[in-house]
Amino acid sequence: MDELPLDQVRTLLAVVDEGTFDAAAAALHVTPSAVSQRVKALEQRTGRVLLMRTKPVRPTESGEVVVRFARQLARLELDARAELGMVAEQGPVRIPVAVNADSLATWFLPALTRVPQDPPICFELYREDEAHTTALLREGQVMAAVTSSPDPVAGCTVRRLGLVRYRAVAAPEFAAVHFQGALPEDLCEAPTVVFDRRDGLQDAFVRSLARGRSGAGPIRHLVPTSDGFRDAVAFGLGWGMVPEPQAEPLLRAGRLVELAPARPMDVPLYWQQWKLDSPALSTLAEVVATAAAEALLTDRGSASPGQP
Repeated sequence: MDELPLDQVRTLLAVVDEGTFDAAAAALHVTPSAVSQRVKALEQRTGRVLLMRTKPVRPTESGEVVVRFARQLARLELDARAELGMVAEQGPVRIPVAVNADSLATWFLPALTRVPQDPPICFELYREDEAHTTALLREGQVMAAVTSSPDPVAGCTVRRLGLVRYRAVAAPEFAAVHFQGALPEDLCEAPTVVFDRRDGLQDAFVRSLARGRSGAGPIRHLVPTSDGFRDAVAFGLGWGMVPEPQAEPLLRAGRLVELAPARPMDVPLYWQQWKLDSPALSTLAEVVATAAAEALLTDRGSASPGQP
């Protein structure tokens, strides 16, 4: 009773991907009753509830473990078929990756162009905050992630990529109006630009300047794109933490001023991926690591070789 029957595992994955038992049945060309029986049998075998019967269906924490196993199994099967020369039926290799918006806007997309396309690889990018990309790994939705967490997700390896440096900046006109006194106090009152409601970087910066502060001010403009965030700050909507590669051209042009030049914030980035002997995934990991070494800062706080 220790083994996980593969037909039941694949059925559970189909239910999660399709969202309902009926849709999974149609995808698998079986009856909804057969799908329900397989899922119940798998739950009995594992002794765990694996699905929340909501609309759409969602896996429980235990279900996420099985879903991740199912996706890894599917990846291994595709790689085996490729090695056996069965590529005509397989199509291109699909690699889903979770990446934070600032990496997408700076160094990550150029890195993907370096990945060999023989055999062809299709990238499926999930944009998520670097503090939350590991959740997609745990759920089995992605095979790899750029993350700020050094703690490996179960079944994953971790590689440190480097540091991304953020600068606290504002438009000159905005700074002249809102920053006339002590900086920590002014930051607690001035309008702020944030990426989304989970963006805590501005709050962390304020707390780093003065302990006991709760964070940035209550007026927060949500701008959920990296380029849009930078532009919103440059147009004077509020102050914000902008990645150094995006901030420097505007600082040189006088469109931005730095609020605390001696107090940048360095956020470490890591590459987490499934522990799979997948040639395509291994190739992507090496390309990403090389590109990160060129684009990000080292732990010593200086630019890596190739950093502009």
